[in-house]
Amino acid sequence: MIIQRAEHPGSHERHLLRKVANPLFENALVLDDDNLLDAQRRDHDELVAFQAEFHQLLEAATTLKGTVESDVVLQLKDRFDRAYETASHLMDDQTPAKQAIRKLLSFIMMAVRQGAGNDAQAHHELDQEEMAREAHFSLLGSTLVADLLNPESPIQPDELIPTLLSSSKDELQLALQIFDEVQLLAMLTDGVKRLEHLQQNGIHVEEAWQTLAFMQGYAEFAGELGNSEKAQPVKE
Repeated sequence: MIIQRAEHPGSHERHLLRKVANPLFENALVLDDDNLLDAQRRDHDELVAFQAEFHQLLEAATTLKGTVESDVVLQLKDRFDRAYETASHLMDDQTPAKQAIRKLLSFIMMAVRQGAGNDAQAHHELDQEEMAREAHFSLLGSTLVADLLNPESPIQPDELIPTLLSSSKDELQLALQIFDEVQLLAMLTDGVKRLEHLQQNGIHVEEAWQTLAFMQGYAEFAGELGNSEKAQPVKE
């Protein structure tokens, strides 16, 4: 191969590499210069688009006046939240951009708190919002979570289970938190069917069975499946 893998790949290249020679995917790929270059081009296009949007966002933040309407501030806050999500799945090291977003969000939240005056309930709600944001940003530290939450994610719906079963337990501990009870149950059921199908065709993926068992254990420990609807035991 002539094309080299990126040191900090974006979501398209990461997903391409997940699928290479991976029997969990129906369309497992052979890595070559063409598909690697195509993935890197897609990641680069996303990076260029983000940089342009981020520049506009910074301009909007720096031109705010002291007496700006609250709706404008809240819209700006939401745009920065989305920008952080986007930066989390992009190629290259986006640490500087993410640090800048955090800093600007802290300034915005200070302004929102000042606008809340002495309203204790409003301050309590802002505390809850900041805690939720910090937890969300922490999850986005996982590239798997960032790829799954990407609105333009290269991970297709029918590739969700293979993607999860190809992931490390550390990644799964974070990624499983973004799914609700119904989704977890459906994923476990689908996972069993897929692995049984592979096994019937002579393809043994013991590590994937272990990963699926981990997913079930996580779901039950977290209480995501509830007491009335438990997943069937995962085959050993």
